[in-house]
Amino acid sequence: MEYNLRIGMKAEKTELVTNDNTAMKYGSGGVAVYATPAMVGLMEGTCLAAVDPHLPEGMATVGTNLNIKHLAATPVGMRVRAAAELTEIAGKKLSFTVKAYDDKELIGEGTHERYIIDLEKFLQKNEAKKNS
Repeated sequence: MEYNLRIGMKAEKTELVTNDNTAMKYGSGGVAVYATPAMVGLMEGTCLAAVDPHLPEGMATVGTNLNIKHLAATPVGMRVRAAAELTEIAGKKLSFTVKAYDDKELIGEGTHERYIIDLEKFLQKNEAKKNS
């Protein structure tokens, strides 16, 4: 199946650091700075934004692997920007490089893999899991 994807596809997303996405709020730390789980979510969402809109109807992607380093803390009130680039297509497996920046510096980087799914089949299988 043709997925309408090509190496080099990119996307960016930004969010404001608020009390709702701090390490204290997530329970992942005891400091009111941008949480690693929030950064990971922003990075994953950026990868999704790079490819999912280009997939045929009924297809989507799910995250399968993350290798991320959180390099620097970001205080409440600053913005965080994630950038993703599709670097490899291996059948249904998609590989990305991801980076995150705050208003001053690089705060995170790594790689992420997503897998292309047939959404209806995926949801049916997932529902069957609940009932087995």
